[in-house]
Amino acid sequence: MNEEKFNMSMRKFLKQVGVTSQQQIEKIVREGNLSQQSSIKAKVVLSVEGTDLNHVVEGDIELE
Repeated sequence: MNEEKFNMSMRKFLKQVGVTSQQQIEKIVREGNLSQQSSIKAKVVLSVEGTDLNHVVEGDIELE
């Protein structure tokens, strides 16, 4: 395995995940009727095809 190539590819993937996830969350908050909520619960599930990886990250995003 080429460590440098792997690290660059990993960073590119994670940047794409972060940017697109933020855009989608911002969109749903703007378009949704969330005025009564002070926070929303978010969940990300990471899987890798051909493996049994099932990594779950959950958290609260404050709106106020």
